Amino acid sequence: MIRPATPADVPRILAMIRELADYERALTEARATEEQLRDALFGADPAVHALIAESDADRRETVGFALWFRNFSTWTGTHGIYLEDLYVRPHARGGGHGRALLAELARICVERGYQRFEWSVLDWNAPSIAFYESLGAEAMDGWTVRRLSGEPLQALAVLAQSDENPNRPTSLSI
Repeated sequence: MIRPATPADVPRILAMIRELADYERALTEARATEEQLRDALFGADPAVHALIAESDADRRETVGFALWFRNFSTWTGTHGIYLEDLYVRPHARGGGHGRALLAELARICVERGYQRFEWSVLDWNAPSIAFYESLGAEAMDGWTVRRLSGEPLQALAVLAQSDENPNRPTSLSI
């Protein structure tokens, strides 16, 4: 069964985020807190959304989740969905939960007129790549994800406020 996450799911979502980070060999990088997730998912202006996969209706065990947000394509002029995390606990894999989570997100895209449903996958994660390809998902050859974080992010932000920056914005808020 797939359903929207509720505030009561936050501890389980956080636990699965840590399980996913461990699987992706990056557990020390998973620093989100319950408070941060609760605010992002259920605060005054939710920035992300989550779906929960549960096992059979009798036990209602949380076995997976999908965390996503809206993005926008300037080429199509429409919103889309970016899937940040998809995770199904190891004991529940092969039970159709991942496919059901992705199908629900595809349904949301189609229902809302979104043109794209995108995500990233680690290049060494052969089981996930094979699964995604079985659904018809295409690799975006020629595109490489880039990230600024930590010290480089801070240094670039300082440049925006520098008096030596002739193109410095007077004030921006998003």
